[in-house]
Amino acid sequence: MSKIKPIARRLASTDGAEIAEAALVLPLVFMLLLGIVWFGRAFNIYSTIQQAAQQGAIAAARSTCATCGNHASDDDAVNATITAVLQASNLDPGQIQSNSNPPAPLSCVDPFGALTCQTKNNNITICRQALLNAPVSVNQAPQCGTIVSFQYPFQFYLPFTSLNMQKITLAAQAQSRMEN
Repeated sequence: MSKIKPIARRLASTDGAEIAEAALVLPLVFMLLLGIVWFGRAFNIYSTIQQAAQQGAIAAARSTCATCGNHASDDDAVNATITAVLQASNLDPGQIQSNSNPPAPLSCVDPFGALTCQTKNNNITICRQALLNAPVSVNQAPQCGTIVSFQYPFQFYLPFTSLNMQKITLAAQAQSRMEN
């Protein structure tokens, strides 16, 4: 019994500084963890839409006919490719927004047709016959291809900060060269 009393006196004499420190530090640590989670999610969405744009550009650059040399791919195939990549990461393809700053590529000198940039009702801009790389020498052929671009919204949920319910728009753009 005599050993218990000194311990009880020591515990009774604490002034609660640890509790006050924990009350100040734990909300900050919690906000830091929430920030890491939400910025990680934003990075994941950005990576996913970039991958979707790249796969869409590859689908748009593919020939629809192996023997006719037609490089114009069906817009529905591009849309289906982008939708599949977005749905694989549980993103809603219905939230795709048209690019407010669409690419302005140069036309590629190509026998298959002129530069066409179209934004369909799915808000995906597809530029065909775009000049991707200018030729360095006279003997080198220009690199022709397609450019696909769109935007996707993201909303932060960080309570007690200026970022709470802040909506940002992530832009995706990718290009793929056409094979002859």
